Amino acid sequence: SVPSRDFPITRKVTVIGAGSVGVACAYSILLQGHCQQLTLLDVFAEKTKGEVLDLQDCMCQMNKRIVITGGTDYALSDDSHIVVVTAGARQRPGESRLELTQRNVDLMKIIIPKVVKHSPNCILVMVTNPCDVITWTAWKLSGFPAHRVLGSGTLLDSSRFRVKVAEKLEVDPRSVHGYVLGEHGDSSVAVWSGVTVGGVRLDKLISSSPDPTAAMEEWNQLHTSVRDAAKNIIALKGYTAWAIGAVVSQLVDCIFHDNRAVLPISTKVQGLHGIDSDVFLSIPCVLGRGGVVSRIHTDFSADELSKFKKSADLLWDICTSVDVTPLPATTSTADIAIPINKN
Repeated sequence: SVPSRDFPITRKVTVIGAGSVGVACAYSILLQGHCQQLTLLDVFAEKTKGEVLDLQDCMCQMNKRIVITGGTDYALSDDSHIVVVTAGARQRPGESRLELTQRNVDLMKIIIPKVVKHSPNCILVMVTNPCDVITWTAWKLSGFPAHRVLGSGTLLDSSRFRVKVAEKLEVDPRSVHGYVLGEHGDSSVAVWSGVTVGGVRLDKLISSSPDPTAAMEEWNQLHTSVRDAAKNIIALKGYTAWAIGAVVSQLVDCIFHDNRAVLPISTKVQGLHGIDSDVFLSIPCVLGRGGVVSRIHTDFSADELSKFKKSADLLWDICTSVDVTPLPATTSTADIAIPINKN
């Protein structure tokens, strides 16, 4: 159990990365009024200045006064309570999240030490893909306790999952409860045994259908569509942004207001479900002021548990294959071959 803590009246959030995802996160946080100070950082000074000016023009329509700053200097982020990291190379059409790994790991070697220097007591919320490996990397580089480093993980996958189930059953998504766990990516696991609709277990409905095998195959196709959702959106418009922005805003709200909501987010799962490595992947967690307050033990079916462990093994193989050796303190993004996205 992680002890709760109080935040000062002035709550500060820094978003690192002024691309489509970073700006969507910043905008969602501003719309919900979750902080009093918001800082946007990026290596592209003019792009960042333009986004800050655009966001500042929204202030008359916000429900509170929020001071918005931005630039390239990490000193602007001094004493942030939450730091959201979205910076990274954009996923290309047809590219898996795991293929992004080493170039974004190298970027974290520059970003995370600066975050630690300027906001040593912050909670890190990692969004950069591949999310689970990058969250593990941030934990390794920061030296923070694991409960203060979390990834957005499969929170977005689970939201998509609930929407798809609701569409199929023609009900409100808020009446559907269920999770996609494991990797935020191709090896994610739909936990069918835990899905309920209005308190009724979905697997009971499936087993009572005239052809349970065919019915389950249809539902599995639904999970496939959830898993491939980001790829399809990227193929159509080049990136995803708005949904992950809403997800990050929800995480910020839970932390600042100590909501203790149970959310599927990427965290260290060592010691759960027979996993011995310090791999990060998504499980249901209680999220509050201290970050990850506690981890929920999921009652998987045998098949789901097997898939979850395979997901953990896949991610751990990636973690052990990437180089997380810290770079010299003077290294900048110009010194390493990382195509940072300006858009």
